Amino acid sequence: MGLLTEGSPLTWEETKKHADHVRKHGILQFIKLYHRLKDRQNDCLKWGDEIEYMVIKFNHQNRTAKVCLKAERLLSVLQEKEKENVVDVKALWRPEFGAYMIEGTPGKPYGALSSCFNVVEANMRARRDEVAELLERDESLLCLTSFPRLGCAGFTDPPAKTDPKGSALRSLFFPDAAVYEGHPRFKTLARNIRQRRGKKVAINVPIYRDQKTPDPFLEDFSALGDDGEGAAAALPNHVYMDAMGFGMGCCCLQVTFQACNISEARTLYDQLAPVCPIALALSAASPVHRGYLTDRDCRWSIIAASVDDRTDEELGKEALRNNRFEISKSRYDSIDSYLSPAGEKFNDIDLVYDEELYRMLREADIDPLLSQHIAHLFIRDPISLFSEKINQNDDEDTDHFENIQSTNWQTMRFKPPPPNSSIGWRVEFRSMEVQLTEFENAAYVVFIVLLTRVILTYQLNFLIPISKVDENLAKAQKRDAVLTEKFWFRKDLTTCESPPEATAYMAECCCPDECQYTQMTINEIINGKGNEFPGLVPLIQKFLTSMDIDVDTQCSIQQYLQLIRLRAKGELMTTARWIRDFVSKHADYKLDSVVDEGINYDLLSKMDRITQGKEGCPELLGRPVSRTNDHIPNAVSKAEKIYSNTIVNKVT
Repeated sequence: MGLLTEGSPLTWEETKKHADHVRKHGILQFIKLYHRLKDRQNDCLKWGDEIEYMVIKFNHQNRTAKVCLKAERLLSVLQEKEKENVVDVKALWRPEFGAYMIEGTPGKPYGALSSCFNVVEANMRARRDEVAELLERDESLLCLTSFPRLGCAGFTDPPAKTDPKGSALRSLFFPDAAVYEGHPRFKTLARNIRQRRGKKVAINVPIYRDQKTPDPFLEDFSALGDDGEGAAAALPNHVYMDAMGFGMGCCCLQVTFQACNISEARTLYDQLAPVCPIALALSAASPVHRGYLTDRDCRWSIIAASVDDRTDEELGKEALRNNRFEISKSRYDSIDSYLSPAGEKFNDIDLVYDEELYRMLREADIDPLLSQHIAHLFIRDPISLFSEKINQNDDEDTDHFENIQSTNWQTMRFKPPPPNSSIGWRVEFRSMEVQLTEFENAAYVVFIVLLTRVILTYQLNFLIPISKVDENLAKAQKRDAVLTEKFWFRKDLTTCESPPEATAYMAECCCPDECQYTQMTINEIINGKGNEFPGLVPLIQKFLTSMDIDVDTQCSIQQYLQLIRLRAKGELMTTARWIRDFVSKHADYKLDSVVDEGINYDLLSKMDRITQGKEGCPELLGRPVSRTNDHIPNAVSKAEKIYSNTIVNKVT
């Protein structure tokens, strides 16, 4: 969720008065940080995943499943362990927007030893077990991208009422009690986004049109206390939502990498950006929103709308008078520019940036590409500010920089080192939807981590025009996009710097001025297309042949890659397709797009059994080799021991 500053939150009117101060000093802080650390070299590969979870309360007698608002109580216990023994904890726990959500990460980052890949799934399982010990018998921890009936009547436990007139969210559907109470940042963000925008956020998702779905599909919100704003904002044949909680109340799977220096970080940022839409489509897991089947499979556009604080002037609906820029995207969206020199010629969309701040950065001898990137982020206002943090020491503090940086939620994030820290330059891969099981989540994480090694080892080029990446992101969210859509992707991945083994395996080295990209299916991108395109998984397989990997780790990696391959082929379902099939085949489903309380209960009960390994699901998971065989725990234990006691060196 980003920066969690302690203190007294300011109102939007108070925050707005300090906006220029925050921007100016945020830029000064970045300049000083950049010059202290721009020459930092030889950091080893470190990486880690972030999984967001939902706590679910089952009532088996009444056949209901609701989100359980006990995240603050759980975190008070989980974080106490961290304070007592930060060196040996297997997981770190942080709050998220929802009072039913928690975020877990490894207790310490993984390194470049191949044996680390054999620890990821075990660590994810240990995280779940740690929380499970604190839950009641009728509660479960699930990896759900979206709770199917979020915003429906009585979706929380304990029950909570909405207050469309006097609450922070002013939502017709999402009560303030469902927002995490333990830190003021979350409600402050929601309130200030609404106040800056001048009205509630408006989220409209196309409804899935089944045989008996009303045509047109229209809802009457008057009984919920609507004063007309909801009726005006809701589009026909769309599911309407009106609060930040519908977006930031979703869960995701993210991966952060430490690069060896700033140049490598900028390269990874650029090269992974075109992969973000592909990974989003592959991990699609959220087709149901506010109790309705929708015609979208992913959360991304919902979150983008849920935090869209742009005014009508910034949206281009009115002439600019009180605002400075027309802004084409929400704060939560795809990246707008590449950062490496190789990516510059593919920056084909107009980049809006603050010219005064850009001049400050350039005068401080920061190159044009990075200066544009930072000055573009800083066209935004701070939307959460604490009174204790207004005046800072720009030589030591970075809170003003992070205030803006951490509220630009994009598909990739370029992350400078924190001050006074051993952490280096990093990038964060942010597009994936969370999966039901540790096996699946580990598979997606390992796939992305290995792909970074392939990119750097073979010096590959995935760059396509930024406008094509935007097109891909829109396509990736469509129903069954993994099977039905074609995506722009670079056809010739080699560069003139690629080593002989890479060019021999793929195509002859092309001139760097040529741009060879085409439209391909997810299957072709992941698994290859004859002699035309090698495929990302075959490239990883080629890379693995050069590594010294023990048998157990090799077995794990191959199972993970097989899941990715079969999902791309359509031989295994995405979570979104599996949910759709479950709903459509349910005895209570009336072909009207409605996911009622009983269907929701049965769906989440089955998900819970699959998550806990009590029930198989070959159409979703295939048939992975059991991880409970005697030799597997021994291998994992050995890997953990090596991981814990070895100074990690870079594999490549």
